[in-house]
Amino acid sequence: MNKKKRIKLLKTILPLLLGVFFVYYSITSATPEERATLWQNITKANPLYLLLSISFGILSHLSRAYRWKFLLRPLGYRVKFTNSFMAIMAGYLANLGIPRSGEVLRGASVSTYENIPFQKVFGTIISERVADLIMLLLVIGVALLLQYESLFYFFEEYNINPIWSIFILILLVLIGFGVLKFILQSTSAKLDKLRTFIKGILEGMVSIFKMKKFFAFIFHTFFIWVMYIAMFWIIQYAVPGTKNLDFSVILVAFIVGSFAITVTNGGVGIFPVVIGAVLLFFEVPQQDGEAFGWLVWGTQTVLNIVLGGLSLLFLPILNKTS
Repeated sequence: MNKKKRIKLLKTILPLLLGVFFVYYSITSATPEERATLWQNITKANPLYLLLSISFGILSHLSRAYRWKFLLRPLGYRVKFTNSFMAIMAGYLANLGIPRSGEVLRGASVSTYENIPFQKVFGTIISERVADLIMLLLVIGVALLLQYESLFYFFEEYNINPIWSIFILILLVLIGFGVLKFILQSTSAKLDKLRTFIKGILEGMVSIFKMKKFFAFIFHTFFIWVMYIAMFWIIQYAVPGTKNLDFSVILVAFIVGSFAITVTNGGVGIFPVVIGAVLLFFEVPQQDGEAFGWLVWGTQTVLNIVLGGLSLLFLPILNKTS
């Protein structure tokens, strides 16, 4: 096995092993009584709220598929809604195996079945992620306003410096722009293919400024995030120990959970532990908090596995001529 394949394998296995470690840590660090309480909270959860959470998740995915069409239209392509939706769900499924691979699979699927250059498709996906990042920052801002003192006490307690994190993020963005500028301005023949690829990505990215239905795009962006928060929030009523939580606490847990998902394959293992730790900070018993986390993660993961699997099956069937 060459070096490149070993690195690729490690990128797949290490996040999964990290998730397994957190599951093991969560189980072994609890007493038998605590494990029994956790299991009881999960198995006796009200299925109505689980179904509602799944419904909100489906609505967010449908909206995302429809929103994507707005970005592809200025490039001169009318993508089928079914292809857009199935490509997105196949991408979510891929992320459970290899972190961040879903965006590539999603772009490749639409590129293949809709006959669109991959780099242009991928550029629109980057634009989507920028819009989603702005929404996440907006949610963080609202949470800061509602839980200002508690959040800063939390940062101090766990020695977290959010200002330093923001500085590093800005620095990385500036470095990225610098590298892009160097490649685009370079006259080296060796970089011709890379320059062409980057120009295609940038063309896809700027499609966001050429949309005729810009306000519809904004509406769907807000709707997607309202559904994200709703599918997280509604689960609180499925666990007795979390049903009286303040909405601002739910927002804080939602934000931390959003970051936790990126650490391992779809948040496996770490998501419930992190949610339990955050809610414990707000005086929610750990078993209730972790049960809440497992139910949120479990319902959406099952949804992604089912819809993602069906999408991978039906994409080639419904696009036989491609």
